[in-house]
Amino acid sequence: MTMKKDKIAGIIQKNVSEIIQFTLKDPKIGFITITDVSVTGDLSIATIFVSFLGKEERADAGMKALERSKGFIRSELAKRMTIRKVPELKFKIDHSLDRGNHIEAIIRDMHKGE
Repeated sequence: MTMKKDKIAGIIQKNVSEIIQFTLKDPKIGFITITDVSVTGDLSIATIFVSFLGKEERADAGMKALERSKGFIRSELAKRMTIRKVPELKFKIDHSLDRGNHIEAIIRDMHKGE
C-alpha cells in the first residue's frame, strides 16, 4: 500500500470503530473489534475486517446489523473525513484470531503429550 492508502485506511479504522462504539445504537452488533482496513488503489472501496466476541450466531447477527447500518456509518464517516469521496464500505469477518487460537490449542496439546 502507498502512504496515502495506509493513512486513509488508518483514519477509516479509527473513525468507524468510534462510530460503531459511540454513535451506532444497535445491540445486535455486540462486542466487535475492527482488526484491519484495506482500501483499493482508487480509494473507492474500503474493506473493513471485523471480529466478534462470542459464538458464530452472534457474528452472523452482527454482520447483518453492520450491513443494515452501512449507509449510516458511511455518512457519519463523511462528516469526520476531509476527502472528496468517502469509500464504499464492505464488511468481512476476520477469522485470523480463531485460526490463531486453534493453532495455539494444538501446540498446547502437543506439549501436554510430551
